[in-house]
Amino acid sequence: MKTDKSPRFISNLTRNTLALIMAGGRGERLKQLTQWRAKPAVPFGGKFRIIDFPLSNCINSGIRRIGVLTQYKSHSLNLHIQRGWGYLRGEFGEFVELLPAQQRIASSWYAGTADSIYQNLDIIRAHSPEYVLILAGDHIYKMDYGEMLAKHVESEADITVGCITVALNMASAFGVIGVDEDSRINSFIEKPDNPQPIPGKDDEALCSMGIYIFNTDLLFELLIRDADTADSSHDFGKDIIPYAITKYRAFAYPFTQTKSSIQAYWRDVGTVDAFWAANLELIGITPELNLYDDQWPIWTSQEQLPPAKFIFDDDDRRGMAVDSMVSGGCIISGAHICHSLLFSNVTVDNYTTIDSSVILPDVSIGKNCVISHAIIDKGCEIPDGTIIGKNEEDDKQRFYVSPGGIVLVTPEMLGQVIHYVR
Repeated sequence: MKTDKSPRFISNLTRNTLALIMAGGRGERLKQLTQWRAKPAVPFGGKFRIIDFPLSNCINSGIRRIGVLTQYKSHSLNLHIQRGWGYLRGEFGEFVELLPAQQRIASSWYAGTADSIYQNLDIIRAHSPEYVLILAGDHIYKMDYGEMLAKHVESEADITVGCITVALNMASAFGVIGVDEDSRINSFIEKPDNPQPIPGKDDEALCSMGIYIFNTDLLFELLIRDADTADSSHDFGKDIIPYAITKYRAFAYPFTQTKSSIQAYWRDVGTVDAFWAANLELIGITPELNLYDDQWPIWTSQEQLPPAKFIFDDDDRRGMAVDSMVSGGCIISGAHICHSLLFSNVTVDNYTTIDSSVILPDVSIGKNCVISHAIIDKGCEIPDGTIIGKNEEDDKQRFYVSPGGIVLVTPEMLGQVIHYVR
C-alpha cells in the first residue's frame, strides 16, 4: 500500500492522534538528583527540563492533544507544565492534560507502564483518537512523530515501535527487537541478559526507544486483556509488545537523521555520568543536539530574567566564561568559568574557578572555590573556599561520586535542607 506523505496528509494523521507521555518514573540511577523530583522534571540544557523534549516534539509534529501521566514526586513537574505549557487553546481541541495516578479503575497506583494507560482508558475513550502515541518522558531527542505516523499507516500496521541501534554491550538495558526484511517485528525481548545482534552487525542491536503507535481499538483490547492476566507485570516491553507481535502486524520504525540512514541524536540521561556528559555536549562548536534550531524549537516555561553579567577585568580577578554556556540571570563576579554549563540565576563570586561542570538553577558559589567535573544541584549554597572534584576520597566523604568520577552535590549534602519546589 502506497500512501500520500504530503504535509496535509500527515497533519490529518497528527490531528487524529492522542499522545500520552509516561512521566511517573523516579529515575533512581540519577541518585539524589531525583530525591525531590521525578526524572522528567530534572533540569537539562541550561533552561529546560527533560519533559520539554517529548512535549516539544509533539507540538512541532502537529500533535496538540497530549496527556502527561505522573506519579512519583510530581509537584515540580506539574507546576512546570502548568506554567510553560498552558498556552494551547482548548476551544480548538488542543490541550496538555495532567493525568496523575488516582486509582480511577483499580485500588492501586500505577503498577507498570501498561497499567498507567489502562487506568486512564475512560479519558482516552472520551477524546476518541484514531491513533495513540505512547512516549517516555525522560529522553533527550528531536523527532517528527508525523513521519512515524505516516509510515504506520503506509505499512498497514497495528503497532509501530520506534527503535535505535545500540552497542551490543549496552543493549541489555533495552527492549531488543528482531525484524524481517520488511521491518516487521518477529521478536521482542525486554532487557535480555544476552542480547542478539543485528544480522551482519555483530556489535550492534536494534532496541526499542519506548515509543509506540497503536491503533486505538487494538490498544484497548490489549490493555484489557493484560489487566485480566493475573501473572502479568503490566508493562509494555515485558508483556504487551511480546504478546502482540505474535498476533498482529507490528513494525519497527528506525529513528534516523532526515533523508539518511545515520542514527539520529537520542540520549537516555538516566545516570549521573550520562546526564553530565549530555549537558556538556551542548557547549561544543557543532553539537549533535542544536538548541539554536529555529525550525524545531524546544519550548519551555520561560522565566523573565535579566541577561547574564560578567564583572571585573583585573589581571587576578576577571569575570569570564570560556567554552561555556551561561543562562539568563547569572552573575559571574571576578570568577573564571571553563567548559561548563550554568543554568539560570547562578552567582559565582571572586577568585573562584569552575571547570567541566554543570551548575543547576539558583546556585550561589562563594569566593575562592575550585569546582571541577561536578554537578551542583538546584539551590545549593557553596561556602567560600570549597574544593570539589580535586580529591576523590574527600569528595566521597561529603558527596556522591559517580563511577565516572563526577561529583554530585545537593543542598542536603551541604547541610542545607531546603523545602521548596525543585
